[in-house]
Amino acid sequence: MITVSNVSKGFGGKLLFESVNTSFGPGKRYGLTGPNGAGKTTFMKILIGDIEPDEGNVYRPKRLGVLRQDHSLFDHMRVLDVVISGNTRLWEAMQEKDRLFAKADLTDDDGERLGELECVVSEEDGYTAEPDAAVLLEGLGIEQSSHQSPLSELKGGFKLRVLLAQALFGRPDALLLDEPTNHLDIESIAWLEDFLNAYNGVLVVISHDRHFLNAVCTHIADIDYQAIIQYPGTYDDMVRQKSQVRSQVEASNTKKMEKVKQLQDFVSRFAAGTRSTQAASRKKEIERLRPDEIKRSNIARPYIRFEFERQSGKDVLEVNKLAGGYGATTIFQGLHLHVGRGEKVAILGKNGAGKTTLVQTLIGEIPALRGNIKWGHETNVGYFPQEHEHVIPPGHTIFDWMFEQKPEAGKEGVRSALGRMLFSGEDGDKPTATLSGGERVRGLLARLMLLKFNVLVLDEPTNHLDLEAISALRDGIESYQGTCIFVSHDRDLVETVANKILLVENGKVEVYPGGYAEYARAKKKV
Repeated sequence: MITVSNVSKGFGGKLLFESVNTSFGPGKRYGLTGPNGAGKTTFMKILIGDIEPDEGNVYRPKRLGVLRQDHSLFDHMRVLDVVISGNTRLWEAMQEKDRLFAKADLTDDDGERLGELECVVSEEDGYTAEPDAAVLLEGLGIEQSSHQSPLSELKGGFKLRVLLAQALFGRPDALLLDEPTNHLDIESIAWLEDFLNAYNGVLVVISHDRHFLNAVCTHIADIDYQAIIQYPGTYDDMVRQKSQVRSQVEASNTKKMEKVKQLQDFVSRFAAGTRSTQAASRKKEIERLRPDEIKRSNIARPYIRFEFERQSGKDVLEVNKLAGGYGATTIFQGLHLHVGRGEKVAILGKNGAGKTTLVQTLIGEIPALRGNIKWGHETNVGYFPQEHEHVIPPGHTIFDWMFEQKPEAGKEGVRSALGRMLFSGEDGDKPTATLSGGERVRGLLARLMLLKFNVLVLDEPTNHLDLEAISALRDGIESYQGTCIFVSHDRDLVETVANKILLVENGKVEVYPGGYAEYARAKKKV
């Protein structure tokens, strides 16, 4: 059980939450939700104990599994050891055993201490620690050949998978996971869903993956109105309940206001006459019927609608015998592909398989090693890169940068595009150097809307977006009349939008006609 008592926290004069009283019970799985900037990560750090609240207390079990983001602390360690160190009691006992065995001469006290340490190792299942850690690593896509290597030899995304395995290891009483699906492919996310659904402790997880939250969570703890409100059920259940509660309050207020108007009319007519006593009674009733205050929610949803100025030809893209890679290194080969106007093509594959290489080859950012790529008549391609930190240069405001993209749109057209992506009013004058990851993504999506391409190529566009923005992007791609080719690990987006799947795997690109369901059925038959 994790218990939060009268916790308040603010930063830079902004109050994130006030006098929060809530608890997280064993056997329940809580999604911690709220828009970017609401304080999810801050609250998670308070639960972990990494930062202290301004007021209040948190009571937590001793054995916590925590997803750490700083892999540099473990770069010198063997991958298996990083995972095993997630069980602090076991790891410290194993380390002390090694130090004692390294001594030239053992004293009687040392022998007695070794016996005590053996008991700890046994109690913590230390004799199966390595195979148990290996199972976790393999489930998260870390091949056995890497288990004995130092963590520093893995790529960044795989390092974070090892830290996730570290958090899951050793039967913690509570799991506190901040964005555990980042850098996971769809297969690894499915494995993690199964693992967490079988977990019996307290789970609190932050995720921007709607499908993941729906698959795992039994409750949602939503940060809004400077409070944390718990809802039973999945994320979609919470959205419905939250909307219903607000609608009920608004409907009740409407009825109250109608009644108040009738009473005020009575009071204005009879306040000074023979019916003044009745008028006084009506005044008291007006006070009693005061509408409930509806606090302003901090949830804001962008409006994403992609349009184009001219239609492309019927045949958008033809690819024959395509091979891609760098220099003498071939990443994939033998791709044959036809993309027609209006198709939505999802590119799937494990991290490092070559999805970004494929995208960059298709748009001509890197040259093909072999084969042909032919874009169709009147195609106008808009590209969203996965690595976009330097796409929006510093030294501008977001408005000035957008205006430079298409001056003929006029100031009002630019302001309108920015407003749809929540850069309204003063937010449009934010310096580009200070934009957060989510704001930068919203700026790039605003640019795509402004420039009106008839083909969109998007490489991991949901990274850094909150759930509301991801839902808006999904709706925007689904309603788009042009052609879209996109890389994503967001299963909800792929399931909803894609009508063709490309799987990058083992140096090849397999083409699966139909949506995600057809792709999943075809994969099961293999």
